[in-house]
Amino acid sequence: MRRNLIIAILYTVVTTIIFGVIYPYAVTGVSQLFFKDKANGQLIYRDGQLVGSRIIGQPFSAPGYFHSRPSAAGNGYDAANSSGSNYAPTNKKLIDRITGDAATAQTDHPGAEIPVDLVTASGSGLDSDITPAAAEFQVDRVARERRLDASTVRQLVAKHTLGRQFGFLGEPRVNVLELNLDLDTMAPIATK
Repeated sequence: MRRNLIIAILYTVVTTIIFGVIYPYAVTGVSQLFFKDKANGQLIYRDGQLVGSRIIGQPFSAPGYFHSRPSAAGNGYDAANSSGSNYAPTNKKLIDRITGDAATAQTDHPGAEIPVDLVTASGSGLDSDITPAAAEFQVDRVARERRLDASTVRQLVAKHTLGRQFGFLGEPRVNVLELNLDLDTMAPIATK
């Protein structure tokens, strides 16, 4: 009995050291060495200032910016509270939010079909990307606010449209933060 207890304790200590200390440090070291940007959250800096992450969405509400998907994470895009709302399709809060978002989107395109990702939150609530259809839906508003030709804005959207990973995984997508940063560089919002 005593021998089994000593073996169990030693096994626990050894596996804790291997899998609780050595392995995490080794994985962290390898990721920092070979995948530093991804390991550190794919952060974007402009003029020495942190402006966001490529992989975590941000709220953009000004009319001169492309808007992200709605977020149900905490107070919106709160990584500490990452989740969807888990509301059922018949939940009044969900219906009211979607109805409000749809009404807001309709102000730019009365009667037009609204891309679903502009009125529904993702499972994580932190999506950094929208569909090309959602970006196209917003082109005219952004072009008008930035005093740009719509075709110029469409070219910028096309530049930021990523295809399926490896040609078959996922769906085409547009990173909203990178697109809006490029817009700010190309044509800062004009004051009226």
